[in-house]
Amino acid sequence: MDFALLRSLVVLALVDSTSFGTLLIPIWLLLHPGPVRPGRILIFLGTVAAFYFGIGVAVALGADAFLPQITRVLDTRPAMWTQLVAGVALFFWSFRLERRQKRSPGGGGRLLRWRERALSADRGAGGLAALALAAAAAEVTTMLPYLGAIGLLTTAALPAGQVAMIMAGYCLVMIVPALLLLVARLTAGQWVTKPLTRISDWMANSNTLSWIVGIVGFLLARDAAVRLGLLGG
Repeated sequence: MDFALLRSLVVLALVDSTSFGTLLIPIWLLLHPGPVRPGRILIFLGTVAAFYFGIGVAVALGADAFLPQITRVLDTRPAMWTQLVAGVALFFWSFRLERRQKRSPGGGGRLLRWRERALSADRGAGGLAALALAAAAAEVTTMLPYLGAIGLLTTAALPAGQVAMIMAGYCLVMIVPALLLLVARLTAGQWVTKPLTRISDWMANSNTLSWIVGIVGFLLARDAAVRLGLLGG
């Protein structure tokens, strides 16, 4: 197994670990008034990890059957021009995302509704699992590092067993920061409440998504431009 591939996947998983569903909602659950209930956090994180594991394995293994055809299509000039246009569009869209974030501090009404759902009292195991599935499904298509990881696994041509094992490890790394915060909250009690609140506020007001979209757009555009001969290799 390629060490460089594993290293890249770990980096992508750590980026994904800071997403809305893998970190921000768990922090909200940790900030819920009253004693910490670890089971609630574990149910939520376990559901999120299982969702991404299932989607990732299904897409990676399913795409393998069509990879040769996909590669041939992507190597055509129309496809490369389409990639170039898409990359430029993503790059400039990232600036619009940043401006929209600045106009809507705290994520606006949608983010407040998610916070209410996460912190609603007496939410049972079924409700937490449903919340986790809704959060994961809502952001799965925007988690570009996760989609990139699936692409790496697809092109690596690994056996199905290794794909499943690596994806399981990827999803575990995605929830490790939230698990560490859970341990800190259980051991340090109210001492970590203020830092958790600061992290929550920073994440709710950050423009991380715009940066990711801009970087991905630039890389897509540059790759297409090089393959089209518009830039030097």
